[in-house]
Amino acid sequence: MTIESPASPANELAVRLSPNGVRTPGESSDRLTAMPVRDHCLAPERVEAPLGEGGRYGRMFDLPALEVDEALLHQIGAAGGFSDAGDWHGDARVEAGWPFFGQYVAHDLTADRSPLRAHAELAALRNMRSPRANLESLYGGGPVGSPYLYRRDDPAKLLEDDGDVPRNQEGIALLGDPRNDTHVFMSQMQLAFIRAHNSLVDGLRADGVAEGELFAEGRRALSWHYQWLIINDFLPGVVGREVVDELLDDGPRYYQPEPEPFIPVEFADAAYRYGHSQIRQLYQLQPGGPARPLFPDLIGFGPVGERRVDWSLLFDVPGRPPAQRAKPIDGRLPHTLIELPTAITGEVEVPVYHSLAARGLERGEGTGLPSGESVARALGAEPLPREGIGLDRYGWVGETPLWLYVLRESAVQHGGEQLGAVGGRIVGEVLVGIISSDPESYLTVDPTWTPALPRHAGRFRIRDLLIPA
Repeated sequence: MTIESPASPANELAVRLSPNGVRTPGESSDRLTAMPVRDHCLAPERVEAPLGEGGRYGRMFDLPALEVDEALLHQIGAAGGFSDAGDWHGDARVEAGWPFFGQYVAHDLTADRSPLRAHAELAALRNMRSPRANLESLYGGGPVGSPYLYRRDDPAKLLEDDGDVPRNQEGIALLGDPRNDTHVFMSQMQLAFIRAHNSLVDGLRADGVAEGELFAEGRRALSWHYQWLIINDFLPGVVGREVVDELLDDGPRYYQPEPEPFIPVEFADAAYRYGHSQIRQLYQLQPGGPARPLFPDLIGFGPVGERRVDWSLLFDVPGRPPAQRAKPIDGRLPHTLIELPTAITGEVEVPVYHSLAARGLERGEGTGLPSGESVARALGAEPLPREGIGLDRYGWVGETPLWLYVLRESAVQHGGEQLGAVGGRIVGEVLVGIISSDPESYLTVDPTWTPALPRHAGRFRIRDLLIPA
C-alpha cells in the first residue's frame, strides 16, 4: 500500500482566527483572537435556534402542489407495491458506504420534528438545524453548551468509548444528534469523525496553538475537511463532475440562499432522499463475517458490541479487496426499509407507515411538493415518458411524486449510478449553495485550500477520514 502524507502537516492543520472574526489557514500567531465557543455552536436543544429563514424550510420552485390519490400513494409505497424491491441484490458501481455519508450530511443540515402528515404551511415548519455544513450534529453546543460530549481532562477533545460512541449507563448514545445512533453505520461514522477531530487537535497542539483556541481551531479544521469532501468527493459521484464545476463557476440558478440560507422542501423531502434507494438488503461488517440486513440486525440505540464496521468493506482502499457496492437508484427500496421496526418508526396509526417509501411519499404530499415533471419543465428539461416511470399498472393517472420521479430519472438517465437532470440540479445547487454562502466555509475563506490529513493514495477521499492512513 502506498501511503502519502502532505509535507509539514502541522502547519497545514493550523486554522487561525483573525481579529476581524474570519479564520484563515496559516496566519501568524500574533494576529490570533479567540471566539467564544457558543458563538458558532448550536446544540439541538438550545432555544437560540435560528429564527430567520435559516432555521426554516422554503421552496426552490413556485409550482403548484401535486394532487394525489392517497390510497394509491400508500399502495405504491407499501410492502408488495411498486417501491418494494424485496430481497433483490443487484449492485451499482457506487461504493456501499456513500448513502451513509449522505445520511450523515442530512443529519447535519436538517432536523424536521413535525408530524409526518399535513404540514404544507412552511412558515410553521421549523428546521432544528442551522443550514450550514458545520458538523453541528457532531459538536452539539461545544464544550460549554454540551459538556457531556467532551473529555473532562481535555475539553478540546470529544469523548469516545473503546470503539463506540460514548453512552450513558442505559446504553443511550451521548451525541449532538440522536439520529446518528439509528444504526451501526451511523454511530461508527460518528466515531470516525470524533477520532478525526481528536487527531486534528493533537496536531494543532503540537503546532503550538493555545489551549483556549484548540477546540475552535479543531472544529474549523475538521469542518473544512468535511466540506471539501462534500464538494470534491461526494457530489461529483452523486450529480456529476460537470454539474459541480458549473455550480462552482457560476453559482446556483434556482436555489437562492440570500439573505439567509434555508432548506428547500424539494431537497429535504424528495431529491436528497435518493439514498434510500441505494441501501442494500444485506451488509458484511467484517471480513469473513455474516451478511446482515440493516434492520433489525444493525439497529442502533445501544452499544455496538461485536458489530464494529470495517470501512474498507464499504469504501475501496488501495491494497485491499474491492468494497461492497450500493444498490442502484431505481425507485425501489430493500425489504429492510419497507418494513421498518417500531423502534425506528415509533407507534404508527397507519400500518403502511412502517415503509420508508410510504413515509417519503406521504411527507412529499404533506409539504405540497410539485410533480417531478413540472420541476423538469421549470428547468427546461424533457420530462420522463410515462413508461420510464412505470406506475400505470397501479392505476396511477397523473404526474409523478417528486421523490419517486428523482429515483426513476436516475435509473432511466444514468442506470441508477447518479442523479439525473432534476435530482442532480436540486441536490447540487443546495449543497454547493449552502457551503459557498457560509462565511466561515473553506469555499468562502480559502477556496484553494486542500485537506491536510494523511491519505492512502492520490487525492484525499472519505476513505482517508474513516480509515486513517
